[in-house]
Amino acid sequence: MGKADPKESYALGTAGRGLDPRAERSRAAALAAASDLLIENGWAGVTHASVAARSGVGRTTLYRHWPEAAMLIQQLLAELFQVEPVERTGELRADLIGELRSFLRVLHNPKSERALRVIIDQAPLDPRYAEVLSACSCKGTDGLREIVDEAKARGGLPKELDTDVAIDHLLGPLVFRRLISGQEFPDQYVPELVDSFLEPLTP
Repeated sequence: MGKADPKESYALGTAGRGLDPRAERSRAAALAAASDLLIENGWAGVTHASVAARSGVGRTTLYRHWPEAAMLIQQLLAELFQVEPVERTGELRADLIGELRSFLRVLHNPKSERALRVIIDQAPLDPRYAEVLSACSCKGTDGLREIVDEAKARGGLPKELDTDVAIDHLLGPLVFRRLISGQEFPDQYVPELVDSFLEPLTP
């Protein structure tokens, strides 16, 4: 195993604390290497040894902060599929459009897109991928779920509306268009999608 750097003693697994710039660089390098290896070789290709060789981060450091390679993969995917929070306006249509555009930015990130393609392809064959896909789906839809549930609570959407069905209606076309058909998104695509969702549900 590589020799641990004592200056990297804070948790590499936590972003944004900035206590040690060198540790933050090591963290970023490890996650970038894991991303490339996952895309190139699948889950089995992401090991402490392969990440250390690709990133230059010591294996002891990797083991300290990610005792299992699966933990590194899970954090990588959580960050790749993190939908940036959008400031709420209180107006349902505007909030839905903002949230969907934020989700679309994730799909347009080349690394996120490639990783998602790998996961979707392997999920039916490997339960590890299926579990990660489920977790990413839940995390990536948190903001949208909140908007829909709040609208139902204040009467902006029917209370009997199934939130999961609403999310499928709104996100399904984005995922299909980006990952399956490979089509681009005209400027009016997201607003028109939101309008098609809202029209039969609102007065």
